[in-house]
Amino acid sequence: MADPARAARLAQRIKVIVAEALRRRVKDERAELITVTDARVTNDLQHATVYYTIMGTHVEESDRADAAELLTTHRGALRHEMGKQLNIRLTPTLEFVADEIPESAAHMEDLLRHAREQDAKVAALREGATPVAGEDPYRSHGDAEEPAIDSDGADSSSTDAAR
Repeated sequence: MADPARAARLAQRIKVIVAEALRRRVKDERAELITVTDARVTNDLQHATVYYTIMGTHVEESDRADAAELLTTHRGALRHEMGKQLNIRLTPTLEFVADEIPESAAHMEDLLRHAREQDAKVAALREGATPVAGEDPYRSHGDAEEPAIDSDGADSSSTDAAR
């Protein structure tokens, strides 16, 4: 079992090797749209998971399926290239996973934009509003005195009136 720091270094190296191999070795125009975003390696250095995204503002499901098919088809060539460039005893197996971060980031941006719009609406409503209780909604020291409370917890002003 390798230490986690070595696995992290190897993952970064695998990310670079796979990205370069996609650009140089894979002769398919669909490979130009694929961007390798991250790679993770298990601590035993046997399996590597490579995360990828597809460039473009509006990516359709057919593009995602084409990219997944392309990566699956060329998995052996990419692993071969990885084995040539890495100086380790066993070459890790490759698994490709579509990275969901760009979609979730776009969703978060939409939510933040909606929240800013709602804040602007509330600020516009607040500008012309006046407090219900007037300018000073709090009592000042000169206002009516508060009722005194007896030691038994009863209001002394109400008990005085009852006597």
